[in-house]
Amino acid sequence: MTDSHSTPSTPAVLRTVREALGSLAARVYLAGCAVLLVWAVVVSQADQPDASFAGVVPVFATAPASLILLVLPDHLSMVFVAVGLGALVNAVLIGWCARALRRGRTGSGPTG
Repeated sequence: MTDSHSTPSTPAVLRTVREALGSLAARVYLAGCAVLLVWAVVVSQADQPDASFAGVVPVFATAPASLILLVLPDHLSMVFVAVGLGALVNAVLIGWCARALRRGRTGSGPTG
């Protein structure tokens, strides 16, 4: 019998990513990153002396994967690519850790 969420033709990597992104912690992290990115765009449009530093916040929130920005071409859209990629990688790791912790907790009761 196969799982209702996966088919035999689904690659294991995609199945793992889908399961990791199903975690509440991963979804909250992705939502937070999206809010930070929107905030950075809005604040950077303002006429304030430190508005140009607003873009640093979402990059740091999605580090280390978002640091790929350092090698991407110099274009505004590359910031969105780097932050999106960094958020996705980190969310998968958060979901994987949450799932591993849940799995470990179910069988960790005292024996004897």
